[in-house]
Amino acid sequence: MSDSPSIVVLHVDDDEDLLDLTATFLERESEQLQLRTASSATDAREEVRKGGIDCAVCDYELGDANGLDLLETVRELHPELPFILFTSVSSEALASRAVSAGVTDYFQKDVSSDQCAVLANRIEKAVHSYRTDDALREREELYRTVVEGSHDVI
Repeated sequence: MSDSPSIVVLHVDDDEDLLDLTATFLERESEQLQLRTASSATDAREEVRKGGIDCAVCDYELGDANGLDLLETVRELHPELPFILFTSVSSEALASRAVSAGVTDYFQKDVSSDQCAVLANRIEKAVHSYRTDDALREREELYRTVVEGSHDVI
């Protein structure tokens, strides 16, 4: 077992067979990854509200919304949470909209063990960066609190 902390990934896709297959490949690829799944934007929003998610991986085409709609909800609740658009829609216009909307990464969907290895790596890198930035923000806030409170001591 790995000494690295686990990474909870919310994978959202309206194709439940694909959800299961991707979860199997990703968890096989990395001991760190723990998958939670949702087959609709509505279910995904509920999972995000519950918390405990380190990264969202979402298809663009969902039955009740699209991935960019879900991204808006995620950004409202967790502005910095890594969000990877994992889609079979191949469009420069969509990629441009996704980047402008604030996705962490845009990844062409092809569920194979090789593709899932690359996806697992991208998830781990995105979460590592997110956790590093979050720790830095916490340290800066602590420093600010100490410095502002030090005037009382002086």
